[in-house]
Amino acid sequence: FVKFANIEEDTPSYHRRYDFFVSRFSAMCHSCDHDPEIQTEIRIAGIRGIQGVVRKTVNDELRATIWEPQHMDKIVPSLLFNMQKIEDIDSRIGPPSSPTGGEKEENPALLAENCFRELLGRATYGNMNNAVRPVFAHLDHHRLWDPNEFAVSCFKIIMYSIQAQYSHHVIQEILGHLDVRKRDSPRVRAGIIQVLLEAVAIAAKGSIGPTVLEVFNTLLKHLRISVDFELGDRRSSAGSATFSTSSKESDERIVQNAIIQTIGFFGSNLPDYQRSEIMMFIMGKVPVLGTTSQSLDTSHLGDLGTRRIQIMLLRSLLMVTSGYKATTISNALPPPFLDPLLSPSLMEDSELRQLVLEILHNLIDRHDNRAKLRGIRIIPDVSDLKIKRDKISRQDVSFMKKHGQQLYRHIYLGCKEEDNVQKNFELLFTSLALITIELANEEVVIDLIRLAIALQDIAIINEDNLPMFNRCGVMALVAAYLNFLSQMIAVPAFCQHVSKVIETRSLEASYFLPETIFKDKSNLPKSLEKHEKNLFFLTNKIAESLGGSGYSVERLSVPYVPQVTDEDRLSRRKSIVDTVSIQVDILPGNHTEDKVDTTEEITFEALKKAIDNNGLEEQEKEKRRLVIEKFQKAPFEEIAAQCETKANLLHDRLAQILELTIRPPPSPSGTMTITAGHAHYQSVPVYEMKFPDLCVY
Repeated sequence: FVKFANIEEDTPSYHRRYDFFVSRFSAMCHSCDHDPEIQTEIRIAGIRGIQGVVRKTVNDELRATIWEPQHMDKIVPSLLFNMQKIEDIDSRIGPPSSPTGGEKEENPALLAENCFRELLGRATYGNMNNAVRPVFAHLDHHRLWDPNEFAVSCFKIIMYSIQAQYSHHVIQEILGHLDVRKRDSPRVRAGIIQVLLEAVAIAAKGSIGPTVLEVFNTLLKHLRISVDFELGDRRSSAGSATFSTSSKESDERIVQNAIIQTIGFFGSNLPDYQRSEIMMFIMGKVPVLGTTSQSLDTSHLGDLGTRRIQIMLLRSLLMVTSGYKATTISNALPPPFLDPLLSPSLMEDSELRQLVLEILHNLIDRHDNRAKLRGIRIIPDVSDLKIKRDKISRQDVSFMKKHGQQLYRHIYLGCKEEDNVQKNFELLFTSLALITIELANEEVVIDLIRLAIALQDIAIINEDNLPMFNRCGVMALVAAYLNFLSQMIAVPAFCQHVSKVIETRSLEASYFLPETIFKDKSNLPKSLEKHEKNLFFLTNKIAESLGGSGYSVERLSVPYVPQVTDEDRLSRRKSIVDTVSIQVDILPGNHTEDKVDTTEEITFEALKKAIDNNGLEEQEKEKRRLVIEKFQKAPFEEIAAQCETKANLLHDRLAQILELTIRPPPSPSGTMTITAGHAHYQSVPVYEMKFPDLCVY
């Protein structure tokens, strides 16, 4: 039969059918003869027979086709059954191998693999699915998804054997099968996702058609399903910590990690224009306060489930953004992406904040400087790091004018969180350093110094009742950053002031330096109020040092106030309006005495003075002076942010008033009135309509 199959015919024979041969050869492939040698010979004969049928019929679409499901359902499982017996797994991986003639004749597994590759290589657009679907049936029937080594090797053979333009067909079939098996055990789903990862790894470098968003959408859907299953198992086993339940939860984590790896690997291999779309797509799925209906539905998962989904999606986004290099920062961080990323909803957990900062690092760091800045420390000589930077472009300057306040606000609020650990402070330091390298002109430098002084005030004043470790951590962060910034802008007087403060701290208060506070948490001070001011970075000293170098230092005297957003008014978190309002001049040496004096002055006379009219007038004058000073020196962005709330309220009120007072003018077509169930139109003649005088000629 093989010799017959190799004969080339000039004229096709349309009456000849091969159904009998397919059935017989497939049965021979499954031979279970007691004699191993005879069994091997029969199986080899069956495989060679199938190969002959394929060669005889596969190229002519007019005759009885071999691609019909009833034939493929016999041929493909027969080949896979013999491929399972192969001992060297690596021989199936990669492009088609070329075993020697002796190996082909003696080893059914190698012969079956070669026939399978040949079959797939001849598949066309219309019959690709018929060749792939029996593979899923075979893997399901023999439970080969867990463990999935054979399944992975099969799909590697498929992806390398088919024509590149048909790769998306295979990926669509895997996604469809994942949907079918979504109720199966976590390990089965993880096995299918691992197969998808291997297929995507081969197909992502080429065009895979319209399935890009479909892949991500399906994976994100299964991510939500997995979290739902995990939380459901946890709720059902509340109060009884059994081994089976914890094992199932860990299995669901395997599924989730497999999904994240697939998303990250696929996204990182896409071209930049497609990757930016995927970044927007994933960010749109993250559930944050005030987002649209495109985000994943987590209403039934509760706070814990929502937090888990947020972490999983941000981990996926972190992998997708890895290695992404945008020409301008506005392309990397467009407002629809930046706004939800910096949302307060993603600041309620230490791990969430770490992921957000790492994503920002991926997108801001366009010169691969992040590795040089890893860890928070006092850098003796920044020039030794050999930091790469370009001149700040006009587009980047415009971006910082529009969105710089959002970045400052995120860093400011991130420092005030009680659950911060060392990694949070390290990432905050890296964020400040990368903004300085990539986006800082003279105006941004002043803003960053104001931000650093405001962070120092957080630690000293401690309105938020932060633990002592956090307060010292913030002080260490400010020291490390101002040391870096002073060397980057290379103003000698500024460098001298920063170095002097750091040197004083190393002698008198080493817990204000990162090298000490993050290694020895036991040596913490009891309070910060009694420290001398030579341990702190002083605004007036910095202003003096920068003023001589041409910097516009007027704004340094204006305290940094974080921008208020609409989400702050809706969020359950404490509003920043309650925590930061006006600048407070701090004299650490006299702080305790001031508190004592204040206590002593609470007498009848003091109360009488407090309600005196003259005192009220002086307070009003002082308020007016502060307002005038703020509008003269504060940057426009901060003034606009503070006025935005009042402006929105005013517009709402005006809209309500106009809606109530303005009525549409009478129309010549008339108005409709309904009486006794019938509609009547009462028209108004044009000559009777009253027009405003200015509208009449």
